[in-house]
Amino acid sequence: MPDDITSRTSNEDLTQRLTHARYPRSNSYDVRWVIDNQMGPNALWLLEWLAPALGLDTLRPGARVLDLGCGRAMTSVFLAREYDVQVTAADLWVKPDENAQRITEAGFADRVLPVHAEAHDLPFAEGSFDAIVSIDAYQYFGTNDLYLPTLTRLLKPGGRIGIVVPAFREEPEGVELPEHIHAFGDPGFWAFHTADWWRRNWTRTGVVDVEEADWLSDGWRDWLLWSQVCAEESPEEFHRETSRRVIDMLRVDEGRHLGFVRVVGRRK
Repeated sequence: MPDDITSRTSNEDLTQRLTHARYPRSNSYDVRWVIDNQMGPNALWLLEWLAPALGLDTLRPGARVLDLGCGRAMTSVFLAREYDVQVTAADLWVKPDENAQRITEAGFADRVLPVHAEAHDLPFAEGSFDAIVSIDAYQYFGTNDLYLPTLTRLLKPGGRIGIVVPAFREEPEGVELPEHIHAFGDPGFWAFHTADWWRRNWTRTGVVDVEEADWLSDGWRDWLLWSQVCAEESPEEFHRETSRRVIDMLRVDEGRHLGFVRVVGRRK
């Protein structure tokens, strides 16, 4: 597989390959921009699946949205462009100066504010946001039973939190992961849970009414397609190598265990 970026596929061919009937809004974004700024599964596809469950009454023009664990701020740009909301793009791993440049180049510096923040030490006042969104990030910091009550204090009463996370179709039994997942060598898979697990985890806190907790049908196929493209086209060797390993895992799994879950809660 060539590492030379100059050998990459044409944008026209990539656009055709990644055009997806389920994600019409995402189809309008420059495919190379999305590939070059990815940090895992296709975040725009996952956000587009989440947005209808949040509702247009939440993602209304001018609403204040916290994009928690925004990565390289692609999801923040998507929210500003598609819904005309004001976004605080918070991430620990990506420097805000880097995201500021990306956001400015995309034309949304007036609607997206990048900040450096750790998820357990967020520098925002209670009731600051109409919505909190987290795409492919919440599993890293949100499985603690005490986390959601702390986070939802940042929502206005009636505000919504929505997440999409990599997930298991069924909770693993015992103390061992399936062999093809264990072989990936990442203990982070233990932070993957089912839709029912997330519904129970959020409901028992008493701070939100869970309005949605469901499994993305054939989400593993989307994940596989995206990983195949990134393995060939990502400009970073780390992401190419990681994508190749994900491909091997997903081909063995074939949706038996791995996919995505969407969860939406409304602050009481």
